[in-house]
Amino acid sequence: MAKVTRSMFHRYRQLDAAATKTRNKVVKVKERSRRDVRMLAIVKSGSLPYTPEVMSWVSRKLGKPSTKVSQEDIATLTS
Repeated sequence: MAKVTRSMFHRYRQLDAAATKTRNKVVKVKERSRRDVRMLAIVKSGSLPYTPEVMSWVSRKLGKPSTKVSQEDIATLTS
């Protein structure tokens, strides 16, 4: 019987982490697309101020801090 060394343990752990990352990637991509649709519908139906969750999403999409986001910026996002 082979003795399991520390380096073998780390190798197995890395392989497991890589497999988990591959499985989770599919789920996360689908969730991001669902979130984009949901947030865009909220943005189109309302105006500033939005909830923090929506402002965080808008901020990421526009690449600027949420305190600097104006209604004109949001209009460019929805068009």
